[in-house]
Amino acid sequence: MDYNMFCYQCQEAANNKGCTVKGVCGKTPEVALMQDLLVYVTKGLSETTTRLRTEGKNPCASINHLVTHNLFITITNANFDRNAIIEAITYTLEKKAKLLSKLESKNGLSDAALWQGNEDEYEIKAASNAVGVLSTEDDDKRSLRELITYGLKGMAAYMNHANMLLKDDEEVDVFIQETLSKTLDDSISINDLIALTLKTGEYGVKAMALLDKANTEAYGNPEITDVNIGVRNNPGILVSGHDLRDLEELLEQTKGTGVDVYTHSEMLPAHYYPKFKKYDNFVGNYGNAWWKQKEEFESFNGPILMTTNCIVPPKDSYKDKMWTTGAAGFADIKHISGGIGDKKDFSALIEQAKTCEPPTEIETGTIVGGFAHNQVLALKDKIIDAVKTGAIKKFVVMGGCDGRHKERNYYTEFAEKLPKDTVILTAGCAKYRYNKLALGDIGGIPRVLDAGQCNDSYSLAMIALALKDAFGLDDINELPIIYNIAWYEQKAVIVLLALLSLGIKNIHLGPTLPAFLSENVVNVLVENFGIAQRTTADEDMEKFFA
Repeated sequence: MDYNMFCYQCQEAANNKGCTVKGVCGKTPEVALMQDLLVYVTKGLSETTTRLRTEGKNPCASINHLVTHNLFITITNANFDRNAIIEAITYTLEKKAKLLSKLESKNGLSDAALWQGNEDEYEIKAASNAVGVLSTEDDDKRSLRELITYGLKGMAAYMNHANMLLKDDEEVDVFIQETLSKTLDDSISINDLIALTLKTGEYGVKAMALLDKANTEAYGNPEITDVNIGVRNNPGILVSGHDLRDLEELLEQTKGTGVDVYTHSEMLPAHYYPKFKKYDNFVGNYGNAWWKQKEEFESFNGPILMTTNCIVPPKDSYKDKMWTTGAAGFADIKHISGGIGDKKDFSALIEQAKTCEPPTEIETGTIVGGFAHNQVLALKDKIIDAVKTGAIKKFVVMGGCDGRHKERNYYTEFAEKLPKDTVILTAGCAKYRYNKLALGDIGGIPRVLDAGQCNDSYSLAMIALALKDAFGLDDINELPIIYNIAWYEQKAVIVLLALLSLGIKNIHLGPTLPAFLSENVVNVLVENFGIAQRTTADEDMEKFFA
């Protein structure tokens, strides 16, 4: 097929089939090809490390971090900077060459492991039949390989955040690399790939548990918090993305400077952690989900720090105020360097902020959150009593991602139509569809319980498991919980696989089922797990509450 590119890893895949001319996300074919090549050489590196381990030689932790960082770079809306991706490819090839030289035997290694091209060969290699999604001809095998790879990308993002807080789990890193290696193996059967998909979900739980531990040990357990959504009359810096370590360093460096710090989108849950509350200049949350950033970044007036994915190609009006760090990147946007254990220098960003006008106020008031598993379990007796008395009839898990398409208005409509005896459990930026609706409370329990970022879907699973035990149930699916989840990118994929690995069934996905799922793979998910696509708010209301 003569495409400029082919990508269908996110929910916005053109016509729910794939982007072939330019990414709906904004990435060009040139960037897409380099991302494909980076994934390819990272799989080759992983095959090399896997072979080394069979020979009793363990690669160092920096190689583990390189694999997860590379995968993070290729997540939707993370890095649009072709030159940065080329640098990552070159660095990965250099590291792979050194590891290959340590092998006793290279017999049976794939082209991805053995290929050592120069930069002037990158584009030709990336466009070849060996690289990219369409290199796998069999539709079902391709579907499962991509499902696994996208799950690993989400897992890698969570591992990267934990690594930044100096937490590691070599068992998870070894699994990521072994599994990437297996996606290169044509001898693996469809049934083995299905089993590997579920195993990916199991390790996704481990990765999210590690990040949960890293966050809570560093910043305390999230607690119920009213977060300001207004502004003050000082210049400000807006922090978007997901990385809490970047936020902490920025807050330390802005103390006493007269510059305020605000969160945007998935950084909202930072306000729930006790340690962040000690900063007097940590004002509140500005705006909504990632896709509204063009308007909200413009009205903010000050500089914006993108710590991870969720970048929308910026407007000229604020492009000179936008900064990236970590795995994030965009051509001609200033990038702040610094790896694991490094102290990042935000001084230039802070100096720019001092020259800017204060943010333009777009909202006032507060929103409540902080209902991660530790906080909810502290309220367990109250919640159990509300269920037993019938005050709470059902919980609805509405976590996941938000997006820009009008069809996502469904989630607002669905939340508004929920019976008053229903509580929403949420995590991720999907919350912005309903966290400002003033849905009230049930006996003091808010009807929207926000656990935090997308990775805090781990909390939602822990809450469900705790309620199962509290009610003495044998099966988690006996709980009065409905799963109506929105997805957008690859971190949502690992969350889905994690939930399936815990035995949770009858999950409704939307707005669409992933384009990368073949018809046969969809049938497996439907028959074994009850996966279904959401319909309309009225139809689903009838289905769930008839």
